[in-house]
Amino acid sequence: MGASAPPFGYWERMLAGRYLRAKRSQGGVALISVISFIGILLAVAVLIIVMSVMNGFRSEMLTRILGFQGHLYVTGGVLDGPDREAAVQRLRQVPRVTQAASIVEAQAIALGPTQITGAIVRGISPADLKATRLVSANVTQGSLEEFGVGEYGGETIVIGERLAQSLGVAPGDVLTLISPSGGATAFGGTPMQKDYVVGATFSVGMSQYDQAYVFMPFEQAQLFFGREGTADAIEVRVDDPDQAARMKAAIAQAAGPAAIVTDWTQRDSSFWGALKIERNVMRLILMLLVAIAAMNIISGLVMLVKNKGRDIAILRTMGAGQGAIMRIFFMSGAAVGVLGTAAGLLLGVLFCIYIGPIQGFVEMVTGATVFSSDVYFLSHIPAKVDWREVLIITAWALGMSFVATLAPAWRASRIDPVEALRYE
Repeated sequence: MGASAPPFGYWERMLAGRYLRAKRSQGGVALISVISFIGILLAVAVLIIVMSVMNGFRSEMLTRILGFQGHLYVTGGVLDGPDREAAVQRLRQVPRVTQAASIVEAQAIALGPTQITGAIVRGISPADLKATRLVSANVTQGSLEEFGVGEYGGETIVIGERLAQSLGVAPGDVLTLISPSGGATAFGGTPMQKDYVVGATFSVGMSQYDQAYVFMPFEQAQLFFGREGTADAIEVRVDDPDQAARMKAAIAQAAGPAAIVTDWTQRDSSFWGALKIERNVMRLILMLLVAIAAMNIISGLVMLVKNKGRDIAILRTMGAGQGAIMRIFFMSGAAVGVLGTAAGLLLGVLFCIYIGPIQGFVEMVTGATVFSSDVYFLSHIPAKVDWREVLIITAWALGMSFVATLAPAWRASRIDPVEALRYE
């Protein structure tokens, strides 16, 4: 053990490990080290789980909202008469545009055998409804083949499964819709009431849509809501929704000078903004929790330094420098942080991977719904592990653990061997 020994060499690592494993009777602080280890483990695991769930929630919401709604909307003077059809054809020719469709969307009252409730009616052509994959791929009962072209022609509608359940209807049943402002008369708009045949039900896994939306053939919606010859918007979908804002200029040019173009981020800006703020605040709070857990290392290391004062003095008299002493106790404390972070990383990732079975097990044991779709929009707990964020969390936990060990390790290196051995 001379001055030529390399930093973080074998003997330094050996002493650090021995001090970390020392029992209470030997002047060790094993219990405090275990508590620090568990604290860091839980803090890191919770941070990874919470952020993964929030990432998964955003991803699932984004997938369903953008799979159900359009990515860009064209409104303005271009919606009237033949100008609209010409604009739709031009929009379909724009590169990266996958779908462009005229829609009518308005609120109505749905009256079933057992219930009456509000609904959002969307008028859309049969071809465009089938092209909306999130709906066409999630038909639970009935078929879209009858929509607009079957036995009942334009009087066939498609409704959300939860809405059908609440109204007590199924495919083949009659559903009455009431429009507050239907056809125009000499005395103004009058309510419109009409019976429609339910052709199919769908479930996209998002209660906001499953319990509120009704699809109606486009021409029938024009008549029902008094929109003859016009539409409420032209709905445009692109191959990459994240590029929708950048495509607004090309869409506006194709739609014409009278068009007004908005994208999905503008229509739901308050929702996405609130979700982003909540995610950032939650990350900050949980990172502070990790920092607090790492501070437990300080108390254990301070006690270790106090108990090992005689050993430190002997090492100093045998030639160990202040740097060697500091590195020994730094490794003792840092080992707790490294092991706790690694264990928390493993626990958090495994929890996210198996979150579905875990949710099912908890619901089976408790008999309660852990993640109600009525409250959270989705029917299951989503989790999406972002490895870049996991790397940031791991680096933060390790950094906090290393910082927590510096002060006690520096204090150990400053112990005067003469004073430490004076009363021995």
